[in-house]
Amino acid sequence: MRAMFRPLSLYIGLRYTGAKARNNFISVITLFSALGLMLGVTVLITVLSVMNGFDRELQTRILGMVTHVSVNGRVAVKDWERLATIARTHDEVVGVAPFRQLEGMLSNQGQVAGVFVSGIEPEAEKTVSIVSDFMDEGTLESLQDGEFNVVLGYGLARRLSVGLGDKVTLVLPEATLSPAGVMPRFKRFTVSGIFRVRAEVDTLLAYIHIEDAARLSREPGTVDGIHLRLDDLFQAAEIGWQLEQEVGPGFYSSDWTRTHGNLFQAIRMEKTMMTLLLSFIVAVAAFNIVSSQVMLVTEKRANIAVLRTMGATPAMIMRIFMVQGTIIGVTGTFFGTLFGVLLATNISAIGRWLEETFQTRLFDAYFVNYLPSELQWSDVTVIVAIAVAISFSATLYPSWRASKVEPAEALRYE
Repeated sequence: MRAMFRPLSLYIGLRYTGAKARNNFISVITLFSALGLMLGVTVLITVLSVMNGFDRELQTRILGMVTHVSVNGRVAVKDWERLATIARTHDEVVGVAPFRQLEGMLSNQGQVAGVFVSGIEPEAEKTVSIVSDFMDEGTLESLQDGEFNVVLGYGLARRLSVGLGDKVTLVLPEATLSPAGVMPRFKRFTVSGIFRVRAEVDTLLAYIHIEDAARLSREPGTVDGIHLRLDDLFQAAEIGWQLEQEVGPGFYSSDWTRTHGNLFQAIRMEKTMMTLLLSFIVAVAAFNIVSSQVMLVTEKRANIAVLRTMGATPAMIMRIFMVQGTIIGVTGTFFGTLFGVLLATNISAIGRWLEETFQTRLFDAYFVNYLPSELQWSDVTVIVAIAVAISFSATLYPSWRASKVEPAEALRYE
């Protein structure tokens, strides 16, 4: 007899789910419960995918252009190969390149822009930076010793209104004496390449040959230090500290956590907070399930009493309403997952369409100038599990109320 009643709970629960309630308000509440759950799951999947996209872009684009670890000399370094040899003894180091850093302004026909100029050795730079993979025009190899060529970021080139072959003037904040008085130091460069990584570095960075940078610093044959690329960028602080001890006095280390660590942590924190806050949408939908179930139990009191008089146990009654409420939750979660996955995989294209339609730049305030997205199925699995668990939990109290209905009391006024 007990074995027969187990599928009966599922059957009656399915009938209650598909049947139209006598009170239309209950049907409306049930519908909004499923829609609220669907909306919550959709938004959660989409937002987490966008946050994952920003996280990915930070690691691949921003941190691909920014040095993982640098070892800097307190004075100009002549024997940088010694530093490179020491650095390569660490298995985590996958690339080493010398650098010379300058700050100044680039000008062209009245257009002026502040710039960080990196003096590099092109072949070595490929091992520590992704810039060569994002050349829009020209090549990084065009930077040759003594030719005074420069590779500009795309945003910087647009601001100065220059292209390949055009001349720009680099003005350094160091004064020199001349017959005309104190004059800033400046040098004409030829634009030989333009890179574009679609990030803020496009408007800040320029590259010249390291020997040209040394001449401008009036210290030919020297560098400021070496840049390192690591297999695991999260070990940057530890590797930097170890190298600082190994290379001896006169050197200090720096790593990406000091320059961009706050941005990275902000994205992680924002992802956590957005998950927490948006989970309240699912919680609100769960409360709707509770309210609709309680009203349904009130409406079905006579039916519950009849089932009890026919031998249904309180546990069976409880299972009937748990089935009905869980189906609402599973349905809302299923469609929310479906729409969330579709929206997350197409959100970048939707962002571009909105920009083109309304002729505006929606994402220029961020460190990437488009809306990135990366769908991670582990996030989807967690969201689905949480939504189903909350929906199931929301059925417990109304189902318990239903199991406590007394047949005689319920049928007294029927």
